[in-house]
Amino acid sequence: MLDAALEYAALGWPVCRGAEPGGVGRACVCDRMGCPDPAAHPLSAAWALEATTTPETIRRWWAQTPKANIVLPTGRVFDVFDVPANAGVMALARMDRSGVQAGPVAAVDGRRYLFFVATRSPADEDEWWSCHLDCVPESITETPGLRWHCRDSYVLAPPSCLPSGDGAGWIRSPHDSERGVELPDPIVVLDVLADTCE
Repeated sequence: MLDAALEYAALGWPVCRGAEPGGVGRACVCDRMGCPDPAAHPLSAAWALEATTTPETIRRWWAQTPKANIVLPTGRVFDVFDVPANAGVMALARMDRSGVQAGPVAAVDGRRYLFFVATRSPADEDEWWSCHLDCVPESITETPGLRWHCRDSYVLAPPSCLPSGDGAGWIRSPHDSERGVELPDPIVVLDVLADTCE
């Protein structure tokens, strides 16, 4: 986990510690009874302020909690479109056929695909989408299941582990390109994802 966290920091992606799967009888190490998102949330309530790219801080954190998952804040360097896995598979195939750059894509728990895209400004967020996509995506009838993680949100990063035994892994890694991380235009990617989520 430490090596992966340092690699994200080297890309300029701030990281913070996430909870880890719990032991016997607990799905998560956090103190919340019936944690609604076991091992897939930040360890600290101050995660937005704590997130950093400073290697010394990252090394200290993972020395204290070596099995902590990795959480990446969104809306800073990138935004993330989060879709059901079947829609993600169809979207990737469609992008490949049409020559649309997908950028980094991760899978979480075999159920969700995360598409990393260039971040938008707050003005663009208000113009294009309601932040309800990040809170109550199932109620957005035009694109059921699509979540948009922008400012004040976060995603679980590979190689984080979940209580199911599965976790997060890269389908298309941010390290795949020799030219560095290439984040695609969110509107282009969103157009494809919206079609596959209908």
